[in-house]
Amino acid sequence: MDINRLHTKIQEQGRLADRLDDLNIFVRTRREQGEKEALLNSGLLSGNTIAVKDNIAIKDEPLTCASKILMGYTSPFTATVVERIIAAGGAIIGQTNQDEFAMGSSSENSIYGPVRNPNDPERVTGGSSGGSAAAVAAGLADLAVGSDTGGSVRQPAAFCGVYGLKPTYGRVSRYGLVAFASSFDQIGPLANSVDDLIRLFVTIAGHDDKDSTSADTPVPTLEECLDGPVPKKIGIPRSLLKKGVAKEILVQLEVLENFCRKSGMDIVEISLPHAPYAIATYYILATAEASSNLARFDGIRYGYRHPSENLSDLYELSRATGFGPEVKRRIMLGTYILSAGYYDAYYTKAQKVRTLIKQDFIDVFREVDLIFLPTAPTTAFKIGALINNPLEMYLADIFTVPISLAGVPAISIPAGKDRNGLPIGLQIVGDYFREETILSFCRKVEQANLF
Repeated sequence: MDINRLHTKIQEQGRLADRLDDLNIFVRTRREQGEKEALLNSGLLSGNTIAVKDNIAIKDEPLTCASKILMGYTSPFTATVVERIIAAGGAIIGQTNQDEFAMGSSSENSIYGPVRNPNDPERVTGGSSGGSAAAVAAGLADLAVGSDTGGSVRQPAAFCGVYGLKPTYGRVSRYGLVAFASSFDQIGPLANSVDDLIRLFVTIAGHDDKDSTSADTPVPTLEECLDGPVPKKIGIPRSLLKKGVAKEILVQLEVLENFCRKSGMDIVEISLPHAPYAIATYYILATAEASSNLARFDGIRYGYRHPSENLSDLYELSRATGFGPEVKRRIMLGTYILSAGYYDAYYTKAQKVRTLIKQDFIDVFREVDLIFLPTAPTTAFKIGALINNPLEMYLADIFTVPISLAGVPAISIPAGKDRNGLPIGLQIVGDYFREETILSFCRKVEQANLF
């Protein structure tokens, strides 16, 4: 590693971050500490700066999840992904802004204020990993790490014009990630190039004894991800694209289809019959899990504590004033769903539908190697446009949520821009634990300068 080059890069990125401070990307920085750690190790990430989402733990440093209720909290341990990044020579230079507790599709639900899109500061970055995507897009970090529950890596990647991968559920350790919905949450990398994304993915992936949901499945090698098998058949669920998708996004999807045909791949129409139920299913299950996971934030054990005269008021006021509106909305929805008399009507039924959605993907991947979808139905919308319309906001995840319910891997790739100069993202979906097929295909698309 060229020590002077890394030092110069960190200094330059720091000065750029100061000039772009109004984008509200970082919630805190650790450039000197990150540089010191990087100099002690070498590996795939040597010489690279990495930004980490503010819901991933770094020992002895603040961890707030962009929430008032965790103000003053310092993490007593380090997340496995952070340990692996540092061991590979990466310099972790700061923690990025996000939707509070990763609940949102715009990165507006933050105690620190909204993250602004580097392509147009009046627009959102997507969420909840908006700060991580924006850090890469703005050149404030070489790479970034976010978490994806229902699209929180992929949708910001699309809105900001970078690459963002949600690995197969269980592929990357969740140890040290503050839980939102434990059966969905998955840490994923963001980068400006496929090669950089691959290096970060290979570094953070792999079994971890500290995470009971971690899969003991061999991680593809760097070489397999760079030059993996060429897909033979591509599936597109056209019935899902008939309404609500911006025409410019569909045009870029057609460009990708034509590239595949010219490269000798077959394009076939597929059916994901239960995908239309994905949004309802996801928001039942995810809010139920959030209600359970966020019960630990009570003003007693750590974080913000509201002044109170008795224990009952302490619990109530700490949570009422510590959580933001979107988090409280999801906790209340989840508590209702899990309550007596409604558990079977909602939660149990949603679990059954999730099984059907998962089976749809299993069936489709017996016939095709990859699935193409838009990442989002539109490009980045204006800040404030949907913040008071939760249902409309939830529909921004309509193409990412089915993948999260099934647990399959998917990547958002930058696919040109719309007439307003806003990035368009397309989603490439692969079979379980076949990230190398997705990544090597995306590398060929990138090398072809298709967009």
